[in-house]
Amino acid sequence: MTGLVAAERGIGEIALVDAVPEFVVVVFAAVTHLADPWFLFGLLAVGYWFASDRFAAAPRRAGATAIAAVTCAYAATALGKAWFAVPRPPGAVGPADVPTWLPGLLSAWYEAQVLSDGFGFPSGHATGGAAAYLALALVYDRAWTARKRLLAAVAVAVAVAASRVVIEVHYLVDVLAGLAVGGGVVLGALWLAGDPRIRWGRGGSTDGEAGSEPRTATAALDPTLPFLLAAIVSAGALAVAVAGGHTGEVVEAGIGIATGAGGAIGWRFVDGDEPAVPVRIAVPALAVTGGLWVGAYALAGTIAVTLAATIAAVVAVVALPALPGRIERLSSARN
Repeated sequence: MTGLVAAERGIGEIALVDAVPEFVVVVFAAVTHLADPWFLFGLLAVGYWFASDRFAAAPRRAGATAIAAVTCAYAATALGKAWFAVPRPPGAVGPADVPTWLPGLLSAWYEAQVLSDGFGFPSGHATGGAAAYLALALVYDRAWTARKRLLAAVAVAVAVAASRVVIEVHYLVDVLAGLAVGGGVVLGALWLAGDPRIRWGRGGSTDGEAGSEPRTATAALDPTLPFLLAAIVSAGALAVAVAGGHTGEVVEAGIGIATGAGGAIGWRFVDGDEPAVPVRIAVPALAVTGGLWVGAYALAGTIAVTLAATIAAVVAVVALPALPGRIERLSSARN
């Protein structure tokens, strides 16, 4: 709904960041990778596949719920961008002011970071970063203490949000909205997943130091509803994007639908109490799912192929913990 968020929504932050030393800007260009979608979903998948009960009472349920929560956050971002349809700061369009002291390879990398197309509100990196790091801090509730986990999550999320302003691809209001949306969506997703700490205001056990009485809140988690919510919100984003003729947002919304649906389907194969995935299975699975993800974006012009590749990749990622057990049962049956 153009008009609710102004195209010229800066409050002077662009003039301030123009005075920031080039070296600092380059550092922040690297920091922004901490909330790139490929990095976040890779991080979430690693936690989902490999985390042990040292990190959560039910690490598979915890990891899948974190993935579902971040999928919801990206769905909300797609809806917001298609709905408000406001541009990024002028500096995001280019030409890029690349520091002359950067070597050639890093110059190309830097230019790719500081130039960005698409709509600017809310910031996808700020939303995704807030959602991912807060979700990790909440679901892996046996690591450190609650305070340390939350402080670390906030620090990384704020650093990423600041990086988007410093490299001038977002206004301050874009990243503040992203932080708020990301945090709110995670709490909503955990509520839908049945987290007792959100539903009843209490956890399954103590919240003291790691190694104290085991926490059990994650044993109640079921990511099905958050995955389905992500698909529904993405469908709304798709309708808004189609109505507005926003081609890029149509693709992003379609990928959101496929991710939410694929997650819900994949979880149907998982009991939730599986052990960590063996490396011998995870490595080839990573190659296959990574190839599907790359194919989904490379073939973004063919929406049907993109949706099919995305669904297949997400189903494979979420269902993978159940694969070793099924292989073992098949081997036992043959013998």
